[in-house]
Amino acid sequence: MSGVSRTLSALPWTLVAFTVFTASGALSLSEQTSNTVARAEQRLQQGRAALQQGGKDAARSHFDAAIDLMLDASETAQDRDAFERKLEQMVEAIHRLDLASLGPADLDEPKFEKSPLDDILDLTFPIDPKLTNKVREELQATASKLPLEITDAVLSYINYFSTKGHKTMISGLRRAGRYQPMIQRILDEEGVPPEILHLAQAESGFIPRAVSRKAATGMWQFLSWRGREYGLMQSPYHDDRLDPEKATRAAARHLRDLYAQFGDWYLAIAAYNCGPGNVSKAVERTGYANFWELRNRRVLPAETTNYVPIIVAMTIMVKNASEYGLTDIDPDPPLEYDTVEMTAPTHLALISDLTESPVYELQSLNPALLKNVAPEGYSLHVPKGTGTALLATLQTVPEAKRVAWRMHRVGEDETLSAIGTRFGASAGLIAQVNKMESPKPVPGDLLMIPAAPPAPPKPAVRRTTGTPASKRAAASKKGSTPAARAAAAKKGVKKSSGVGPA
Repeated sequence: MSGVSRTLSALPWTLVAFTVFTASGALSLSEQTSNTVARAEQRLQQGRAALQQGGKDAARSHFDAAIDLMLDASETAQDRDAFERKLEQMVEAIHRLDLASLGPADLDEPKFEKSPLDDILDLTFPIDPKLTNKVREELQATASKLPLEITDAVLSYINYFSTKGHKTMISGLRRAGRYQPMIQRILDEEGVPPEILHLAQAESGFIPRAVSRKAATGMWQFLSWRGREYGLMQSPYHDDRLDPEKATRAAARHLRDLYAQFGDWYLAIAAYNCGPGNVSKAVERTGYANFWELRNRRVLPAETTNYVPIIVAMTIMVKNASEYGLTDIDPDPPLEYDTVEMTAPTHLALISDLTESPVYELQSLNPALLKNVAPEGYSLHVPKGTGTALLATLQTVPEAKRVAWRMHRVGEDETLSAIGTRFGASAGLIAQVNKMESPKPVPGDLLMIPAAPPAPPKPAVRRTTGTPASKRAAASKKGSTPAARAAAAKKGVKKSSGVGPA
């Protein structure tokens, strides 16, 4: 059995089974869908065999075909949950197989995303006449540290998020599950109302790598200079504005300072969006230190006049979730990870080898990394439970080689020649750097794989046949591997926010 086969067999599921097992039990696929899955898995197995023989191009062709079959399948409603889990399992398997054959130069750099709320910040929406009394009654029983006032603007956004924007609301709240415990802890520590959580949804939809037209960046949409003012450092390799925890701390402190300046949370939130200078000038010009009065007099940027009502509307809806169809949301589980400080520049591909976790998972845990290399001194997040072992095994790789070299666990009957062919390194050099006494590697051992420094990234090759255009377009934007494109096709492409602390 090869190292790749061992990796695949170690996954917590069986490729050839048509029943998907989840925490809540087994989900069976219908005969038609099972046939599609069987064909896809046959192509995956063919790709694995080709990869073991060093045929990267043939393997990619089979992997592409497997994912195409899954993306093109017309699963029934009763199959959908089981089918999507099966697709996720196949994506992970292909990613692990694909990653085992790639050098650092082949891996896509992490991409920026855009907020789903960009399209509504400059718009107004109709008011449902039935909402006014309903919302007034709800507020009488709603406790909130952030003042909640009912205005036509607030009611219009409640109407929007209850109808056309309901999916946007749900997707943001689902994504919030990853970060909510951390955000609420920091807001409490900094003395900021817990309802400020919804500012992050208005800013970015809880997308850590969101970027706006104005170059505001991260979950809390900091401009570069404002981020540095609150300790968010930026370099060619990392940007603290993209770090959810650091950015949350900075946002909480910035909002606390704005509240101290204006003495009003609505004005503080408005100043977070358009800058304290704009709010101060509006107050001086009109003599009113009241957001709604400034809004009515149109002395604030149009985007800001809608920004505050959006946050108030979201807060009212979440605090009265049963009234707005928000009780059945299954939030993403909170992110859990170990943190390991890098003593030398280290490529994520090497970390992936040592933690046996996909590069895309490491990218997700470390959105502040601008490249697939963690610089010296960087506190890298790795999957929970892998940190201690990573520290130990990382010491076996020379610090000067951690950007280029890889690690590989030897499979049964695997030869140095086969390993060298897969990674583009000579068997003799592999034996030399690992100080091997015998030319026959021991199954289960971890071998260092010497490699040349990464070359400039290659452009992704887009195919024009196979999957429907809409799925292919979404998938090709995500990355160059079949697994990355499949993940993109499932998640979709998110849109941009033009807001951020000025």
